[in-house]
Amino acid sequence: MVKKAGFLKYSRINPTKLVPEVRIQNFGEFDSKLSESIIKEQTRRCMDCGVPFCHGFGCPLGNRIPDFNEKIRLGLWDQALDILHSTNNFPEFTGKVCPALCETSCTLSINSDPVIIKQIEFQLSEYGWENDLIKPIIASSKTGKKIAVIGSGPAGLAASQQLARNGHDVTVFEKNDRIGGLLRYGIPDYKLDKSRIDRRITQIENEGVIFETMVEVGVDISVRYLKRSFDAILVATGATSPRDLMIPGRELSGIHFAMDYLIQQNKINAGDQIDNTDLINAKGKNVVVIGGGDTGADCVGTAIRQGAKKVTQIELLPKPSPERTINEPWPTYPKIFRTSTSHEEGCKRIWSIMTNKFSGSDGKLKKMFCKKLNWDSKIENYQELPNSNFELDVDLILLSMGFINDKKEKLLIDLQKNSSMFDPKVVICGDINTGPSLVVHAINEGRNAAKEIDEYLIK
Repeated sequence: MVKKAGFLKYSRINPTKLVPEVRIQNFGEFDSKLSESIIKEQTRRCMDCGVPFCHGFGCPLGNRIPDFNEKIRLGLWDQALDILHSTNNFPEFTGKVCPALCETSCTLSINSDPVIIKQIEFQLSEYGWENDLIKPIIASSKTGKKIAVIGSGPAGLAASQQLARNGHDVTVFEKNDRIGGLLRYGIPDYKLDKSRIDRRITQIENEGVIFETMVEVGVDISVRYLKRSFDAILVATGATSPRDLMIPGRELSGIHFAMDYLIQQNKINAGDQIDNTDLINAKGKNVVVIGGGDTGADCVGTAIRQGAKKVTQIELLPKPSPERTINEPWPTYPKIFRTSTSHEEGCKRIWSIMTNKFSGSDGKLKKMFCKKLNWDSKIENYQELPNSNFELDVDLILLSMGFINDKKEKLLIDLQKNSSMFDPKVVICGDINTGPSLVVHAINEGRNAAKEIDEYLIK
């Protein structure tokens, strides 16, 4: 890269967003794109680091960020897109929903604003779609090997695409009615428009992958059938079983898991009809989201769009520091205080709170009873603060306290065993392998799993 010292000349420019009072009127995406000239200008801020931590440390996929920045700077968008796709199957997904681990490890972020890597990645991908540069990549020859992929989330999709491009016959089994897994049903439409998934699915289908929806392994087809009919099996079912909060009053109506709530709204957005007896809607209600993570924030944004009267988000852990601590130095991704776009739209947030009991009348939720906590400096132990009990009026509670691998997922893990011996034809990847994580990690897991299967089949 020719050094232009653009980081001294140009400041970071972020894309604009619709103001909260406008964007909460619907479930559409609300952030704008920057002009191509501004994107080219922003790539000049890349510092030509001798050791680029953004892709060597920050990005799980190892995206060659300085390389595609340089190509965009030179106006070679097609070459930049090839570089990006060489490590990332779905840059428009990560460009929308990734927390940008690369940016926190950008050298500029030590004492300035990092390069807008995430936005550049997204717009580079969009440039490819808009200019018909993204086409199916058809294998030049077929291996005759058949592979079953269980799960169509980001890990399963990435693996399927890589395997098909290597000439294998791939069939993806998805228990839901639509392809996409977490991307389709775990992320609100205002963060990721599902048409972005649909066009990738079309590309993957044209590359030879067969998708079978409404097929649950162990229910609709047997494990024995898969092992008899396929040369390799990839398990990418995710970790979607939510943690529960088993306290008095849990049986009251009006208490739901976050994913049940988010999935339902995405189905409604897609045109599905939901029976009124099953409908979870926040309109006119006092809503409390228990859990302070990204899924909880997605519940906040969804509840606000549904017309909630009031939304409160509570978290067991203490409020994070506004800046890096000495235990999280650059280039790590720090656990600092962050405000999502959903929080900007109107939400009260409370930290260090334990929920002790729910109460109601006629079987319906009316109140929740909580207590404040005091955490030690290492966030390892807490004490309940005396005389800190309080209650909240609440009509709808959304439980968003993380996910685990349940018994059903553990049954799929048993695919790895043939009697008491490890079965090399079965590979597990994604959240079921690592535990709940980010989309970018899932794509990386899928690519690595595809490589493992390919090496096993061709040896």
